[in-house]
Amino acid sequence: MTPKVMGILNVTPNSFSDGGQYVTTKSAIEHGLEMIAQGADIIDIGGESTRPGSEGISVEDELNRVIPVIEGIKDINPDITISVDTTKYEVAWLALEKGAKIINDVSGLTAEPKFVDLAKEYDADLVIMHKKGSPKDMQDNPQYKDVVNEVYDHLVSQSNLAAGVGNVYIDVGIGFGKNLEHNIVLLKNLKKFNKITGKQLLGISRKAFIKVLYGIENAKDRDVHTAMIHQQLLGSDVDIIRVHNVKLIRDMLEINKTF
Repeated sequence: MTPKVMGILNVTPNSFSDGGQYVTTKSAIEHGLEMIAQGADIIDIGGESTRPGSEGISVEDELNRVIPVIEGIKDINPDITISVDTTKYEVAWLALEKGAKIINDVSGLTAEPKFVDLAKEYDADLVIMHKKGSPKDMQDNPQYKDVVNEVYDHLVSQSNLAAGVGNVYIDVGIGFGKNLEHNIVLLKNLKKFNKITGKQLLGISRKAFIKVLYGIENAKDRDVHTAMIHQQLLGSDVDIIRVHNVKLIRDMLEINKTF
């Protein structure tokens, strides 16, 4: 299967890869439209960084960052699927009001269980991600006895809460409370997680485990390795891949179809 490509649009000053690059509404809209032109099926808009060590922001600040960007992109391209990357009810609600169709919840319904009813009300899809700890402390020596089964059991439990939502996507949460070994073991066992809802989203783009494996300090220089890892994982039947460099990933998918 060919996965859909979700382009990452961080409207934040402190995201690990592109913080501050698209912090103005104008630049964020332009980048969103650029990713659509490059072949993005979905644009995932987030106004609060979840990088390791990051602090949370207010609802008002997140709304001010995210909503004008959704409106601006939808004004120009009303047919594009918009995802809102948030853990706040008010942000998700207004994003859906403005035309978003996916709630991407990195807390996996632990911060806001009411996302289930909200998704049902707006006929929206829901992404349930696993993470251990908060962004501020999640990489402080995370421990598991059996990372695959522990993440699996948690996602089963959380997805059961979302019964009745149209499409529920599972995200194993690479880099969210996992060390290098945890990440690799999870990536080698992605097919197991398809048993939960039949749909899966994967986000590995530019993440720190690539730096550890290949010594690439600059996050933007990890795009080629991101694409190569995704190419190796195409047999895992992931439905959506969430990436920064849409063009490179789209090229990789086209090459894979050709050969």
